[in-house]
Amino acid sequence: MKRLRLYLETSVWNFCFADDAPEMKDITLKFFEKIESENYEIFLSDVVYQEIERADYEKREMLSDIIAKYNPKEITVNEEAYILSREYISEGILTLNNIDDATHAAIATVYEMDALISWNLKHLANLRKMERINAVNKKLGYSKRLELITPMEVSNAEI
Repeated sequence: MKRLRLYLETSVWNFCFADDAPEMKDITLKFFEKIESENYEIFLSDVVYQEIERADYEKREMLSDIIAKYNPKEITVNEEAYILSREYISEGILTLNNIDDATHAAIATVYEMDALISWNLKHLANLRKMERINAVNKKLGYSKRLELITPMEVSNAEI
């Protein structure tokens, strides 16, 4: 069976420590259990690391430790992904203030991930955003549909 390739943006890693949202934290931890027990390949990019660098020292250390534990494959943002992220912005799908979110979607598209996993319900894991992002992708010749989903949809957990 083909290993599904999942791109995990920063919110997924953050919710491993979301004591203020215990249900989502629990689902995220179940998601990581599922990742370990099933046939998934997980990825992150240098954009995730850039976002983590903005956190305070203690949070950076916790995030670094959890990333090291699950050892995702690292991919680098390339020129194609930067251009595509700008297209999402010029199409009004996301704003320049959300350039990191646009870049996450572009990376997942360019590297042909099976899904982008996110807890960012406003900008990423959102049906309208997914449809608009996929419309731009199709227009630009990307044939693989990108699924933008939450960890809950992978882990089969319930809130």
